[in-house]
Amino acid sequence: MARAVPDSPSLFVLPVRPDFAIETRARAAGRWPVAGLDEAGRGPLAGPVVAAAVILDPDRIPDGLDDSKRLDAAAREALHVEIMAAAISVSVASVAAKAIDEINILRASLEAMRRALAGLSVAPLLALADGRDVPPGLRCEGRAVVKGDQISQSIAAASIVAKVTRDAMMRRCCDVHPAYGFSSHMGYATAQHRAAIGAHGAAPRLHRLSFSPFKVDAPASEQAA
Repeated sequence: MARAVPDSPSLFVLPVRPDFAIETRARAAGRWPVAGLDEAGRGPLAGPVVAAAVILDPDRIPDGLDDSKRLDAAAREALHVEIMAAAISVSVASVAAKAIDEINILRASLEAMRRALAGLSVAPLLALADGRDVPPGLRCEGRAVVKGDQISQSIAAASIVAKVTRDAMMRRCCDVHPAYGFSSHMGYATAQHRAAIGAHGAAPRLHRLSFSPFKVDAPASEQAA
């Protein structure tokens, strides 16, 4: 017997594009403004982790907002201009490589998001944070949204601002340390980047010395943590 086809969509199917549904429900419940929080740069071997907080204007939401990883550089740059022009408030914060080494990348990412939220010129009543964790110390209610940059337009906007800002920072780092090619890989562990590390060692204050391949002498259990 053929299996019946369900007449309802899967609960786990994400929207094709993020929308404003979470924000609209929050607004109807009296939790407004709503800020989206996201970060860029958790995985690279070099550079800061950068977070953005964005409060979108419901009447001026840029077309095409999406997870920054699903957009090419030109689309991100264009949307970044629109977000900065149309949003109610935008704030960006970063945590440098030295602090990442001291407190670990997860805590550094959450701290960058907390700082970004604190820098908003308009105080939100609800913060939607991409991922599984709510940054500690927020000045308002926080809610974690798994794959939030593919669900919420506010988080998607924050992901774009964070990514464009961090890429610009890494291009400036390339001007100071051209041997590493930061402008082409943004600090990620490409073959080019690893070869440059092998030839020149770690760039002062830029490379994350708690990350492999730098942390080669640590116990295996600590490297896996």
